Amino acid sequence: MNPPFATRHSLQVKNLSCFRDDRLLFEGLDFTVENSQVLLLEGKNGSGKTSLLRIICGFREPDDGEILWCGNAIEESDFLAQMAYVGHLDGVKKELTVKENLNTALALSQPGKYTLDQALYKVHLSGYDNTLVQSLSAGQKRRLSLARLLITSNVLWILDEPFTSLDKDGIRLIESLMHEHVTAGGMIILTSHHDLVLHESYVQKINLSPCH
Repeated sequence: MNPPFATRHSLQVKNLSCFRDDRLLFEGLDFTVENSQVLLLEGKNGSGKTSLLRIICGFREPDDGEILWCGNAIEESDFLAQMAYVGHLDGVKKELTVKENLNTALALSQPGKYTLDQALYKVHLSGYDNTLVQSLSAGQKRRLSLARLLITSNVLWILDEPFTSLDKDGIRLIESLMHEHVTAGGMIILTSHHDLVLHESYVQKINLSPCH
């Protein structure tokens, strides 16, 4: 039986540079991420980690360089259909219920291996289907954003500080979800100040802080 992401994918970043407010954040950045790989972006606050994620997602243009998805420019490929982004903000609509939020996410993507009920059980939100998101705690909102990843079939997860607002159980939960995703052939790019509990063969690291 083939794994869920048996088709080969690759994200290639070439000679990428980024300025913010006339300050150089990084330049000449090169890396490739393929199936069953995790890229951990490290660096001090303000070193450009979130800016790099936003460039990869296509939310802003790089000042130099290019990003290729399976050999093609991301805007000329199916990259957006294959990518899921969870940022500092949870990206959930507070005026909707938990289930309504998940249905909205599902309408914008292809269904994944988990049903809505299975995903809510996986992230410990069973029974919250009809609860308004504005009533959830910060940790529960974070879990809901993770449930969105489980119900869709995006091969590439881009996560900006995914452990924010999570307790120890929540951290173990997302680590298990990440392990499940990469062993199935998925890809992850993330920023985190938390040490990853993933086999080193999966993980490559880039530190954006200057050496001096």
